[in-house]
Formats: sequence, structure tokens, C-alpha cells
Amino acid sequence: MPVGRKRYVPVVAGRGDESSGGGGREAQRVADELRARIGHLYPLHSFLPAQRALATELGVSRDTLQRALRELANEGWIESRRGSGSRVVKVQRIQSSTAKATRVRGQVTLAPFISEAFEQPEVTLDVYTLTSESLDAHIRLQSERIRGGFISPQRITLRMLLPDPSLPLPYPRVKANEDDARMRARLRAITETHTASLAGALRDLQIEGLVPSVTVRVQHTPLTPTFKLYLLNEVEALHGMYEIIERQLELADGEVVTALDVLGLGATLTHHVKNPADAGAPGTVFVDSMQQWFTSVWKHLAQ
Repeated sequence: MPVGRKRYVPVVAGRGDESSGGGGREAQRVADELRARIGHLYPLHSFLPAQRALATELGVSRDTLQRALRELANEGWIESRRGSGSRVVKVQRIQSSTAKATRVRGQVTLAPFISEAFEQPEVTLDVYTLTSESLDAHIRLQSERIRGGFISPQRITLRMLLPDPSLPLPYPRVKANEDDARMRARLRAITETHTASLAGALRDLQIEGLVPSVTVRVQHTPLTPTFKLYLLNEVEALHGMYEIIERQLELADGEVVTALDVLGLGATLTHHVKNPADAGAPGTVFVDSMQQWFTSVWKHLAQ
């Protein structure tokens, strides 16, 4: 059963006030939340709620909300016009050879794949990604479903591979100045915030007795992620390349810079399903090879 349209304010680790740098952190949190809703609660061509109502729902000022909306507009997710509101013009694309990809009224998003994985008694997620922000949003959606009694997994196991924080990544960065460390610091802050958030959300489920067994393990690798990978219950894989883009980005201090960045949420994902009855099927070969690759990096390179 897909998660319903619930109004809630997610609890994210590191949420601060809106003074000084807090406003930048809050704007980033709001942008993350809205990205997670786009394509799911806000389908393609639909309008976001009015700014006053949305700011109240998310517990932020209109100024903070407007900063988040400007970021989404710069990324190409929404189109905002004075007097008309903000309209969704892009959603996550997933290419799949299975019927599952057409289940959400033609709008394919990551949400139904994660939702179906969590409907099993034992949930196993292996994730390789640049940051944990996408996964955090989906984990919090599933925790809401568990608390609402819609699903009741008995065991959840998450392994996540992230790049080593000390690794000099080629992106994201300020285009005009490779030595400007603000984008890398921003990436670290985003990753740390969302990793703590999703780990806390899962462990709270066990503490509250809602899920008997929860295991969360996060390791770092000396690799620059060129793709993102979700391995779901060892039978499905979602894989997508990071496309490097140039965009305008407002930093925490209010300065707008031209950045070289990647948009993980905007990457097209390919969906592959393992066929236990056919070891040579393309889906089976892909899922097995990605699982072997993930395990090898986890065992030999990650710390």
C-alpha cells in the first residue's frame, strides 16, 4: 500500500534556527523535503501549495521557503511565476522493463520501489551514493508507514557506501575557483545531516518496538561516485549515472555562485529485476554483478 498524503514536519538532525548560517541550513532542509515530494505528492505539471501554507507546514519563514524554491527552480524541478505559484516541470525518471514501472499513473518515481521493498518481512538495502539525502527522505516516508500500521517489516538491514569525507572530489565545486572549499563543506554537512537522520529514524523504530531487528552500517570509500546504486532485497537494482551540470547555487552566506554539481535526484535510473529461474537473464546478471561489486568494495576498500 503506497504511503498516503500526510502532512508532517520531518525531524532532521542538525536543524537549527534561521539566524546567521541557520537560514541556509533550513533552506537546504526545505529544498531536500520538496525534492522528495516532487513526483510523489506533487506530480508532473501540478502546482505546489501556496507559499504561506507551505511555509507553515514546514515550520519555516517565507524567506527561507523562497530560498529553497529558488534552488529548485535553478535545478529545473519547478517553474515559478509571480501570481501563478510554482509548477512541477521535471520528475525522477526510471526506465524499467517490468510492469511495476507503470503503476503510479504513468509517473515513475523511486518511491514505489522503496515502498515495495519495505513491504517484505525482511528488508535489505545496499546503497552506493554521493550523499544520503535521497535515501533519508524515502526512509522517513517508510517510517511513517510503519508507525501508521500500513506495513510491519520484522528485520531491516541497511548498508550504505559514501565517499571518504577527506577525498578531494572533483564535484561539487565553485566553477571559477577549484580551491574554494565552501561547496565541499556544504556536501559534507548535507551528508552528515541526512545520514544521522535516516540512521536515527530506523533505530527509533527498533527502540519503540515497531521493528524487532534493525541494523544500520555506513562505510566510506576512496572512490568518486560516478553513479548511484540501490540494491533492494537482493533481487532488484536501481542504477543511474550522475550527470555533471553547471548551475547557480545560493550558499549559506547568501552569495550566489556558479557551481559544477551533480543532481542525483534528476538522474535517470534503470531498473533491473533478478529472475531466480534464469541465471542467464539480463536482469539476473545485472543484479548479481552489482551485488558482487558492492560487496567487494564494502569488504576490501571501505572503512
